[in-house]
Amino acid sequence: MTTMASFWRENHLCTLTTLRPDGTPHVVPVGVTYDPEEGVARIIANKTSRKVAHVLAAAADARVAVCQVDRRRWATLEGRAVVRTGQDAIADAVSRYAVRYGRTPAPNPDRILIEITVDRTLGNS
Repeated sequence: MTTMASFWRENHLCTLTTLRPDGTPHVVPVGVTYDPEEGVARIIANKTSRKVAHVLAAAADARVAVCQVDRRRWATLEGRAVVRTGQDAIADAVSRYAVRYGRTPAPNPDRILIEITVDRTLGNS
């Protein structure tokens, strides 16, 4: 049996669930990296995406969840999300993405970082 931390290092497509202003869920596929020692999950995104808009609209109370599934194994990370625009933080997130997914994303001047401080983990990994 793998550990939750090792499961989050495997190459799996994930989903991000954010909440729209009316409280309904918005679920989209994303790539996620997770550092269990820091308790932080990272998602690189385009600054004009709906997921980013939802996090920004929620301000300090942006509760989100990221999930991945591999047959019977699954894991969910829940926490508070913030948008980071600092180039060092974005470059770090891109580097982590490249390690996990085996490819470096194409340059994107509109790239930002959604950073999730994880406060709950669930799963069967």
